Amino acid sequence: MFLNREDLRNAGSLYQKSLESQKKKILVCAGTGCVAGGSLDIYAELIRLIEENGVHCAVNLEQEPHPDSVGVKKSGCHGFCEMGPLVRIEPQGWLYIKVKPEDCSEIVAETILGERFIDRLAYKKNEKTYPTQEEIPFYKKQTRLVLDHCGHIDATSINEYLAIGGYRALEKALFAMSPDDIVSEIEEASLRGRGGAGYPTGRKWSQVKRQKSVSKYIVCNGDEGDPGAFMDRSIMEGDPHRMLEGMMIAGIACGASEGYIYVRAEYPLAVSRLEAAIDQAREYGLLGKDILGSGYHFDIKISKGAGAFVCGEGSALTASIEGKRGMPRVKPPRTVEQGLFAKPTVLNNVETFANVPLIIENGAKWYKSIGPEKSPGTKAFALTGNIENTGLIEVPMGTTLREVIFDIGGGMRDGAEFKAVQIGGPSGGCLTKEHLDLPLDFDSLKKAGAMIGSGGLVVMDEYTCMVEVARFFMNFTQHESCGKCVPCREGTKRMRQILEGMVSGQGTIEDIDMLLELADTISSTALCGLGKSAAFPVVSTIKYFRNEYEAHAIEKRCPSRICQKLKRIYIERELCRGCSKCSRVCPVSAISGKIKEPFLIDPDKCIKCGACIESCAFKAIKED
Repeated sequence: MFLNREDLRNAGSLYQKSLESQKKKILVCAGTGCVAGGSLDIYAELIRLIEENGVHCAVNLEQEPHPDSVGVKKSGCHGFCEMGPLVRIEPQGWLYIKVKPEDCSEIVAETILGERFIDRLAYKKNEKTYPTQEEIPFYKKQTRLVLDHCGHIDATSINEYLAIGGYRALEKALFAMSPDDIVSEIEEASLRGRGGAGYPTGRKWSQVKRQKSVSKYIVCNGDEGDPGAFMDRSIMEGDPHRMLEGMMIAGIACGASEGYIYVRAEYPLAVSRLEAAIDQAREYGLLGKDILGSGYHFDIKISKGAGAFVCGEGSALTASIEGKRGMPRVKPPRTVEQGLFAKPTVLNNVETFANVPLIIENGAKWYKSIGPEKSPGTKAFALTGNIENTGLIEVPMGTTLREVIFDIGGGMRDGAEFKAVQIGGPSGGCLTKEHLDLPLDFDSLKKAGAMIGSGGLVVMDEYTCMVEVARFFMNFTQHESCGKCVPCREGTKRMRQILEGMVSGQGTIEDIDMLLELADTISSTALCGLGKSAAFPVVSTIKYFRNEYEAHAIEKRCPSRICQKLKRIYIERELCRGCSKCSRVCPVSAISGKIKEPFLIDPDKCIKCGACIESCAFKAIKED
């Protein structure tokens, strides 16, 4: 146990020397994606082979390090998830992709013992090989601050976190700053919440600090519910101590002695890493009573949620921690006044807390040098969809969509054209070609009718049906509605019904105006922020792709040919030889005719299965 700040500094120096003594380090990605791909088997096999070759394998940092050891570590998510399992070799910075357990013997023989690069395991693009991680275009244009440690340190070791300077910001906050100093530093840095609309973090902390209550709480929102989003999960898995450190500093600033992390039970790896990190911090005296001899007491508990999307909303989240049904309540009073257990509460998300140690250690001026003045710092995004490079990225605020999609993302898959991007999940909006040079920051996106949200980016190509996209998100939102208020409960249900009618050929032109009217009503009268933003995907797709809605409603046609019930299959009479093969393979007897004469398809019977198209040797059957 560290009894004082000197113990902390001594431990940091000791473990730093231990880390530096490792002549080589093998970082095996142990984030959820790579674990699913078998990375833990790779980790175990590498250890076995290294020891079998008589080389000292350092799985943990040792107080008396071996002079020629090789460190093998379970790192957090490297980000380039589709190329996993990933293995990074240091000090060279080599990155091996799509590694399998059977590759381990070659890695040990060639790279660890022979110091030779294995070309076949490298990332290649356009006949060019990229040996190091930093050279790969996916990484080259990123600025990884919050995700800096993910993929570069052992995610399970507090000793390794201490070796790279971990908990120095906590020491500074405890002994070199007053609570007012901490709040002022966060306010001056203009840190804005990374989980939704970008509320100023310093302002929220100052509001809680002013409250007279003896009991106050620090709550971390790790309930990441947006489809395709995994930024917070990757931080909890890959750098849990930095997030804990941020929560501790918030507690010092606001006068809180207890913190809660609300994380969904569907994140078992994140939960286990957090539990281990909390136990390690307690063992070292960084959590609990009289931290580092400062007289300050603070501890953290984990509360697991059942996966309800609405529990990402502040008052629903705190109600869930209290053991109640997760439903939002009317405000005021707001969470800063009456939050968890009706006490003043700081509620920020994982990424927000992970920024705090960086600001305290490096200063507000440094932080504001990154990104635009009113939205400084970086933002992590989950990049998914019809794009060449998918994965977890981090870029300075103000980076344009074009840079993210075409420079980092590598452009559209299979040479397709970019059509749109859904940003901010179900609560976000749709951006199009005209927004490619739009800076990704809170204020710019708000003007465009969108929001960063938690940071999901779903990229869509020319073959995407925007009406179906709206239906998908509305179906998700309606399913996740807690049902407490009528506008959200009934309004989203009615919007989903209209959209389902449109994609199945039952829509009318009047339905488009009805969707906009319902959206306006829900946004104006819903109880919570999730309900108020539920209709954003529908409104933005109508705004930018009204022609597609009209084609569905008037022409009963899907321009993207995605909506199955709006497809039309027909036979070109000039090409048909009357062989009857199509009628014989049709499962519903929708095709009729006479041999050696053109056949016909009954559109009322046709189920658009496509069996006839595949069977026709003369390519006479077309799909529209």
